[in-house]
Amino acid sequence: MKLAVEFAQEDFHDPAFSATLMAWQKQHGRHTLPWQNTRDAYLIWLSEIMLQQTQVSAVIGYYQRFLTRFPDLASLAAAPVEDVMAQWSGLGYYTRARNLHKCAQRVVAEYGGVFPSDPVLLADLPGIGRSTAAAIAAFSSGRRAAIMDGNVKRVLARVYGVNTYPGERKTEDMMWRRAEALLPEQGIESYTQGLMDMGATLCTRSKPDCARCPMQPRCVAYNTGRTAELPVRKPKKASPEKHAVMLLIIDSGAVLLEQRPPTGIWGGLLSLPELAGHVAAPDEDSDESKDVNAAADDELLRAVEPFGTMESYERLNTVTHVFTHYKLHIAPYRITLAQRRMMAAQAAYVWLPLAQLSEAALPAPIKKLLLELAGSN
Repeated sequence: MKLAVEFAQEDFHDPAFSATLMAWQKQHGRHTLPWQNTRDAYLIWLSEIMLQQTQVSAVIGYYQRFLTRFPDLASLAAAPVEDVMAQWSGLGYYTRARNLHKCAQRVVAEYGGVFPSDPVLLADLPGIGRSTAAAIAAFSSGRRAAIMDGNVKRVLARVYGVNTYPGERKTEDMMWRRAEALLPEQGIESYTQGLMDMGATLCTRSKPDCARCPMQPRCVAYNTGRTAELPVRKPKKASPEKHAVMLLIIDSGAVLLEQRPPTGIWGGLLSLPELAGHVAAPDEDSDESKDVNAAADDELLRAVEPFGTMESYERLNTVTHVFTHYKLHIAPYRITLAQRRMMAAQAAYVWLPLAQLSEAALPAPIKKLLLELAGSN
């Protein structure tokens, strides 16, 4: 078995691939992004975490604002997690922000505030993983290590004609072996950046720019007319639909917010109180416009009672938000209080002035809803 694996790795060697890629990157790749042209592992790590599942154009503004607030690892590690979440608010995939904070604290505690250069040690830190660790090590210290994000999978699947779904374990293992065999002996930074740039600017998911691609003469997908088919897509599953009733309790220019548990959807963020959480629709085949979120008067009265006496309520338009694994239909109820009740020993709740919404650590759809509400007042 060992000999078979070694033979497979040898079979994947292709020095012309790395040479072509690096020559293209030096002339046509990206060289002026805010996190480039540095060996500072903190700056590189931050960018790599933000770029997980998020496009460069969306990250740049957040990256620059984040560094204004946390210019170095020590300031990030020492900050309250609530401050970190507030700076991340709107960027999505909030587990990244919580892991970012945990990672900073571990690097300070275990490595004296200096990121290790070994990809294996980096991959053991919260939120990093094998591919991100390789990118950090390559850019910060020139270590030879293979990356394997979505862009890389797409490039390799098309150039080499991989006919099976890259997310399948056997296919993914094979692609990792290929990625490791393709690593150049020199110029790992240019090579790694080239893979990222080619996947992001030429070998895109839809409408790839094959006319400008240096891999065109040898690309299996291009030469067999299968660029639209490769990489093989994940077998589709119906996206579950869930519903939630959320309470917009307004009093004296402030809205009542609840801090969500540290794990799960929107973990650690402030959000609106809910009647029963995110509940699956009783019939997944029902019309989406069906009002499954209607709340009875007595339900609203019971939910509001701990916070005050309800004077009136208004059902607002349903808001739909799509997560990676389900679609959520939010039914917001705007509630006006006749009298606010003191909230003794209810640390999970806070009254936030509407004027401070833009700086609060809120999920993007909730922040948008509240800002629209504040603007209409």
